[in-house]
Amino acid sequence: MMKMTSTGGLSKARLGRMHDVLAGHVEAGELPGLVTLVSRHGEIHVDAIGNAAIGGAPMARDTIFRITSMTKPVTAVAAMILVEECKIRLDDAVDRWLPELADRKVLRTIDAAIDDTVPAKRAITLRDLLTFRLGYGMIAIFPDRYPIQTAIAEAGFAPGPVFPSFPPDELVRRYGSLPLIHQPGERWLYNSGTEILSVLIARVAGTTLGDFFRERIFDPLGMKDTAFSVPESKYDRFATSYARDHATQKLKVFDDPVTGKFSSPPVFENGSAGLVSTADDFNAFAQMMLNGGRLGSEHILSRPSVELMTADQITPEQKLGSELLLGDNRGWGFGMSVSTRRDDLHNSPGRFGWDGGYGTSWYSDPNENLTGILLTQRMMDSPQPPRVMADFWTSAYQAIDD
Repeated sequence: MMKMTSTGGLSKARLGRMHDVLAGHVEAGELPGLVTLVSRHGEIHVDAIGNAAIGGAPMARDTIFRITSMTKPVTAVAAMILVEECKIRLDDAVDRWLPELADRKVLRTIDAAIDDTVPAKRAITLRDLLTFRLGYGMIAIFPDRYPIQTAIAEAGFAPGPVFPSFPPDELVRRYGSLPLIHQPGERWLYNSGTEILSVLIARVAGTTLGDFFRERIFDPLGMKDTAFSVPESKYDRFATSYARDHATQKLKVFDDPVTGKFSSPPVFENGSAGLVSTADDFNAFAQMMLNGGRLGSEHILSRPSVELMTADQITPEQKLGSELLLGDNRGWGFGMSVSTRRDDLHNSPGRFGWDGGYGTSWYSDPNENLTGILLTQRMMDSPQPPRVMADFWTSAYQAIDD
């Protein structure tokens, strides 16, 4: 199914080329199906290709997907709502709300024994959580080499497609049992910041993360299918998640819509990777960001907050060791990446967004007034974008018609 509206500076012929290229990936059996959305100057092009499951119903515009790490920018927006209300400040120590993380110890060196530590030079702040400079996170060295990597895995935070499922208080307690890998503010480390931020937001707001998201972001933006789980009434619109079986090289079910982890409310509402959404729902969020915090009559954030969130916040020294995820052409704002130089068709400076490890991608480009969203449920095999993702972004930018 391909639905076009007026193309708003996008070439219809070149959008047709995009359809053909992406359909080729489905026909080759790389994934059962996908949904794409490209928006420019307020006009929207949506394409649904293939099936929501192997041998299942066709993909549709309102198919629901696990968006995993595309959750991170939503969590960052929630935090900035609280900042704008002066309930917490960017450079406030988190100790008041997260006493489990007070008085941190820091590894003397990254290869040190777990108890070979020095005191933290300062407390962890909200800014540290948003910029992933808190001292906790993924060490991008595989297989594990250091004692801290073993300790992280034993605590239940090993990198991979299975996310923590502890109650919020237990999650923070487990983080508190670990030393920091680096001093607060010293180095960018992936993922842990928004996991811990999930608990911080709920405690500061005095409600659950899911309720705060719904009341302050989802309901105002009309994101009716975005949540931390899928109710039974929507199972028929929920795509199956697949991973590649390395032994057979064939796709195998990773998460089933009816019996899987997203089919009932989770123990931990994970602000790093826990949301499900649709193309139109997430486009509402993306347009709000592109419009400086507004969508129609709804005012989620101020323009200065969005500008702060989408500006690169990390120095080259803080970025050391993160090249696997950020390369040499992206930095990090609050909860999302920010492109810093143009070295590809689609990598325009100022472009912001992030990918999801289960096969999703969102970026918005203020210079082009362009938003692209790719939704699949074919798990990524590495931090490097799969071919279908690379081809989607090439196709989206080659379709610009002015």
